[in-house]
Amino acid sequence: MGAVNIWNAMEVAEGARENGSSAIHLSSLTVDHSLPLPEMSPRLIGLCKDLFKKWSKLDNSHFSVETISGGITNLLLKVSVREANGNVVSMTVRLYGPNTEYVIDRERELQAIGYLSAAGFGAKLLGVFGNGMVQSFINARTLTPSDMRKPKLAAKIAKQLRSFHQVEIPGSKEPQLWIEIFKFFQKASTLTFDEDEKQNKYETISFEEVNAEVIELKELSGRLDSPVVFAHNDLLSGNLMFNDEEEKLYFIDFEYGSYNYKGFDIGNHFNEYAGYDCDYSLYPSRDEQYHFFRHYLEPEKPLEVSDKDLEALYVETNTYRLASHLYWALWALIQAKMSPIDFDYLSYFFLRYNEYKKQKENCFSLAQYFLSRSRTG
Repeated sequence: MGAVNIWNAMEVAEGARENGSSAIHLSSLTVDHSLPLPEMSPRLIGLCKDLFKKWSKLDNSHFSVETISGGITNLLLKVSVREANGNVVSMTVRLYGPNTEYVIDRERELQAIGYLSAAGFGAKLLGVFGNGMVQSFINARTLTPSDMRKPKLAAKIAKQLRSFHQVEIPGSKEPQLWIEIFKFFQKASTLTFDEDEKQNKYETISFEEVNAEVIELKELSGRLDSPVVFAHNDLLSGNLMFNDEEEKLYFIDFEYGSYNYKGFDIGNHFNEYAGYDCDYSLYPSRDEQYHFFRHYLEPEKPLEVSDKDLEALYVETNTYRLASHLYWALWALIQAKMSPIDFDYLSYFFLRYNEYKKQKENCFSLAQYFLSRSRTG
């Protein structure tokens, strides 16, 4: 992460501090994402002492560090501190993946976190440093893809997503989907790879075709007038946590959060039922989707949602489901070039793009039929 990005992020954190979030601590230190845990731990402890001056005199033996998870773009760690009075405080340290600023707007993320945590979403932002952030620790388990389709949990996710979509974040309310897809397309269509095998695979992609698909889908989805909301945009199982005792659900990780189309956020979530193996046969059935929609549209009276409203949201969601495939397919090409993480991003492009092509005819027919009936109805 370049120094400019770091200090822009610092300025945003300073701004958040001036807007009443006085508890945000700042440090210019960075921690190397690629270090093994035994080497990383003393650096993380040093970082915590720099951020939180009240712990600066504590011996390192008062700190313990463990890995929570390593996402595709992030490393999450839990740091526990035994204070002088014996009280134990736990925090989550998030290290940004190298080069992720090519696809993530950190300033936008930091600005949103303050407002979202004030509205009761995610963890509280405690500190910002050179290549990451420190947040309060959430005592809950991360969901699995199969958890998301359990009717009781699906209803909770739908209800919480409705509340999330009602949060107001200051600034531009322009939906970001197509702006970002075109931005990704510009980068993704002009790459060169050092390894011949990757380059050869990359050259099989027709960017002329991809561009035509993007334009056609943008035009069709635009006719659906999907409401614009502040969207999570990455509601996969890894970004959902659940405390079974308290039956409390948490949305986490707002890296991709922005104003966007409601249908995109829901369609993208449904695509994530496929899990990390991208088994799209697990995409929710119409009945499963309707169950979700009822709890999204009328959390207190789910059975009173009209068939008309269910159908409209079904069409909207399943059109934007296609946009989700294009978005993450192009994202994957940039990651294939930029990310040092050991993941076959190039194959992931083909998985998502081929699924787009497989679902296109059905989803387009559904939307076109719906639009023709709306016009004549």
